Amino acid sequence: MAATMAAPTDVPYAPQDVQDVQTVLRGLEQGTKGGRGAKKKTFSCKSTDFKVSDSPEKLVVTSWRFQDWDYKRDDLPTYARGLFTGKNERGQPEISVRGYDKFHNVDETSATKWDNVEKNTKGPYELSLKENGCIIFLSGLHDGTLLVCSKHSTGIRADGVSHAKAAEEWVDKHLATVGKTRGELAKDLRRRNATAVAELCDDDFEEHILAYGKDDAGLYLHGVNINLPEFMTYSGAQVQAYAEEWGFRKTDFLVKEDIQSTKAFLDEVAETGHYDGRDVEGFVIRCKSRVASGGPYADWFFKYKFEEPYLMYRQWRECTKAIISARPPRFKKHIKITEEYLHYAKKRLAENSQLGQQYQHNHGIIKLRNDFLKEKNLRGSDIIRQEYEEGGGGAPADVSKDIILVPIATLGCGKTTIALALVHLFGWGHIQNDNITGKGRPPRFTREVLWQLEEAPAVFADRNNASRHERQQLIDDVHATHPHVRLVALNFVHSKEGLDKIREVTQNRVLARGDNHQTIQAATDVNKVLGIMEGFIHRFEELNPYSGPDDGFDFVIDLDPTQDSRDNLETTVAQLYSKYPKLFTTMPSSDDLDEAIKFALSEYKPDLRHEVGGSKKREKKQKQQEVWKYRKGSDSRYPTTPLILCDEQQPKQQPIAVKKPRPVEYISVALPKEVTLDAIETAFASISSNKGRFFKQLQENRRVQPDFHVTLIHRASSKAHPELWQKYCDMLSSADPWDNKLGDCKVQLERIVWDDRIMAIVARLVSENWESVNEVAHVTVGTRGDDVKPKESNDLLKRWLEHGSGDDTGIGEVAIQDRLVVDGVVKVVYSRVSYKGSSDR
Repeated sequence: MAATMAAPTDVPYAPQDVQDVQTVLRGLEQGTKGGRGAKKKTFSCKSTDFKVSDSPEKLVVTSWRFQDWDYKRDDLPTYARGLFTGKNERGQPEISVRGYDKFHNVDETSATKWDNVEKNTKGPYELSLKENGCIIFLSGLHDGTLLVCSKHSTGIRADGVSHAKAAEEWVDKHLATVGKTRGELAKDLRRRNATAVAELCDDDFEEHILAYGKDDAGLYLHGVNINLPEFMTYSGAQVQAYAEEWGFRKTDFLVKEDIQSTKAFLDEVAETGHYDGRDVEGFVIRCKSRVASGGPYADWFFKYKFEEPYLMYRQWRECTKAIISARPPRFKKHIKITEEYLHYAKKRLAENSQLGQQYQHNHGIIKLRNDFLKEKNLRGSDIIRQEYEEGGGGAPADVSKDIILVPIATLGCGKTTIALALVHLFGWGHIQNDNITGKGRPPRFTREVLWQLEEAPAVFADRNNASRHERQQLIDDVHATHPHVRLVALNFVHSKEGLDKIREVTQNRVLARGDNHQTIQAATDVNKVLGIMEGFIHRFEELNPYSGPDDGFDFVIDLDPTQDSRDNLETTVAQLYSKYPKLFTTMPSSDDLDEAIKFALSEYKPDLRHEVGGSKKREKKQKQQEVWKYRKGSDSRYPTTPLILCDEQQPKQQPIAVKKPRPVEYISVALPKEVTLDAIETAFASISSNKGRFFKQLQENRRVQPDFHVTLIHRASSKAHPELWQKYCDMLSSADPWDNKLGDCKVQLERIVWDDRIMAIVARLVSENWESVNEVAHVTVGTRGDDVKPKESNDLLKRWLEHGSGDDTGIGEVAIQDRLVVDGVVKVVYSRVSYKGSSDR
């Protein structure tokens, strides 16, 4: 379609052509069907209808959304990122909102490699500052309504946030400054057949990384696009003129005439991420480009985005939220300056109890950061420059292999379905824990995964990994020999509020598949299967990426166990692509994803089957028959390395002597080490060094306990408290023999008490299901030497109760900030020796 220019304002203009719009809609609708019936792979597209609020005619617009990776294809009906269609006054289809064509970063695609940019583009090159907010679209509908929306929605998000509503308030403020109305703006945009594109930047509404205080907040207009299938847009000067006419904030830009000076300028600013007195996220470059040499030029954007100092700022933000939530902060870059920042942040948080609450609601983030930088007399760009000169900071590597996918799930969540679908789509590896029999299964499972990783770029480590100790084992075993391997958690989120729904969905799935599973034959014994499933849910330990062992994962993808596996598969692929784009050579269409799920659900049959409640003889025979059998199948895409057996798996002629189980030594609530230790250090940081002398001595002499727990009952107290001892032993009889977990218990850490021999934390069991036989529930922190036994904590706390603390009693005391409540796990600790007549498990 040839573009014409509107003479009065000399801006780009072209009317909509109904046939062109219908052609685009047919292509979009084909994408929503996944291209069924097509001979070649096609793109994936989702559509969502929205009622337009305040519309006199109750108009409805439809949002069209592509997968991010599809924008790199060459066969899309349109490349608009942010597209709404509706009906005009004659009931014909029209484009209601038109965002930019998806633009890519330098070197992200073939078109944005510098050689091709130099070859296929022409100036002038307009460099707009990349504002740091959320994108907003404004357009006029035929009934006079001003449509205000975000990229894919006109309404309120699931978390209650509405960018569109916040933007509407700013529209009214801006229009009031020039004495105009929404109706006038809607009419003008419709006359131009245009969509105004702005960035909502308002820290009072939502903070991002760059600061926008009251004097800087508002809608920054940075584009006016013509509502056409192909991309046509105003120049920077024309956009600024329109912003001034309608009262919007202007987006700064500068002009370079040739690509050589453009590249030199961008490379220079990238060294610090600082330009014109402010930290900047990057630039969007507007120019003209042609698809091939000799072809016509058209409007085209690409971007040059700076990693720093934004990655550092984001790291500070997440670390601050971690310490507010009593989690240990985790960071791998900018270590020295981040440690200094966190020391400053802890001090400020201790001084102002309201600061932490505000920070958790995304307010005060930028001020705290800027206050720190002001105290250090530094800018973010100064830090990056200094690290760059010293060779520090580091940059993420391009990852194309050596990735292990680790599900964290319970039975029926769909993990194996997703695993099989991924294998079908990409030929990745897949190791099922249920196919490994005999002794020493956990390390052999890891070994199998690593063997397959030698042949495949990614491997799915298919077991539930529902408990922390399973995740710890896998992470430790992998990193012990393969530290370069990245572990990605596929976290099937089990929130307490959603457990009833999870039970319903997962039980229905397991019962529907009957006996088509290695270990769970639902058609054989329904009640037994439901009991097993309930046990897994009871023992499930939620992932916490900010504490061990889960901080060992390189990336976490949250999935919903109640969602269809097709949706979780799409989420998995999309997020893996976003994090590790070079892991993929081709991207699946919607049809491919559908077909992969169909394959996983209909074609898969288990190779190895464990019988629930079967005889030991039959199970032993099955293990001997199947131990050599398991591999990936006959598909030539998968490696066929044989399963190597440990000697302990070989059939033995002599019967194996069964050792008697060790007796229980004590039962306790295990506490997270990092969180507990951080609480202790924070408490001593608030008092004089003289008072903290004993704790420092414990640290220097390595006398702080390697882990922390609250003892509930010890074997030595079993005769004095037989009912409580029996209660816990009865609970143990039904617990998982692999992790000896009895349940969860919240523990409140109240104060630290010490003398010159031992230090302990006075604790309170918040959960009602548990009780301790000790007069004061406590956590032993450390002792001065091996001659002091941890049980002396009882004597210390008894004296403290009777006489208090102070110089006259020789007892020190300091309160733990906010009486921290931590999540503990009730576990059994077995004795290293046997006791005669022991009846314990």
